[in-house]
Amino acid sequence: MILGEIVAQALEARGLKVDRRLNLGGTFVCHNAVRAGELDLYPEYTGTAFTAILGQKPVSDPAAVRRAVERVYAGRWDLVWSPPLGFENTFALIVRRADAARWNLSKISDLAGREKEIRPGFGYEFIERQDGFPGLVRAYGLSFPLRPAEMDLGLLYPALESGKVDLIAGNSTDGLIAALDAVVLEDDRRYFPPYEAAFVVRGALLRSNPAVREALDRLGGSIDAAAMRRLNARVDRDKRRPEDVAREFLASKPRGRG
Repeated sequence: MILGEIVAQALEARGLKVDRRLNLGGTFVCHNAVRAGELDLYPEYTGTAFTAILGQKPVSDPAAVRRAVERVYAGRWDLVWSPPLGFENTFALIVRRADAARWNLSKISDLAGREKEIRPGFGYEFIERQDGFPGLVRAYGLSFPLRPAEMDLGLLYPALESGKVDLIAGNSTDGLIAALDAVVLEDDRRYFPPYEAAFVVRGALLRSNPAVREALDRLGGSIDAAAMRRLNARVDRDKRRPEDVAREFLASKPRGRG
């Protein structure tokens, strides 16, 4: 929502009319929509595109993943990746701090042997995607006796905070991690692929409107992981509106940087 507002307002600042279609759902919905011309651009992550869309096995080289998605997206669908925004949004396995101390958890491999005690809860995509739960349990040799609870992404942190589940899969830039004083388990086997954030854009739009390319180029490198966590926290923790948070972010950028 925040990235959608940031790019929408950056485009509007250049006199372009923007039709917002935010909160559509996950990658599969947005990818199909941009291929069909129902969307012109949307924020995406290289690792998600590489594994979920291209069906590749996870790799840990960010540059190789970026090159692969750029090449295939351009050749197969005439879709272009904008310059990286400056942060990764990798999956993160998260537990309550008290449980991390009680079970001596600091990395994902520490979960082995605790599966009968720990109640996991994940979003639909994480449960179904090969770079999510299925591949995770193989990579770490985990064996949970019950299928993880499946819930809406917005319910994961409340469920963790209330004790309904003990382990969730969030994102590394989630503002609620610090707000709940939760612990992110280290991906010590480097299972999760790189998830560099960028916008996927219809090539026809870039060719017909140079102002779009200019806006996206100026957003490149402008949001590091710490900045994205702060923006997310203002929405998730402080209950600010995404459009207001995006407006303040763009106003804080140096003149000439978007």
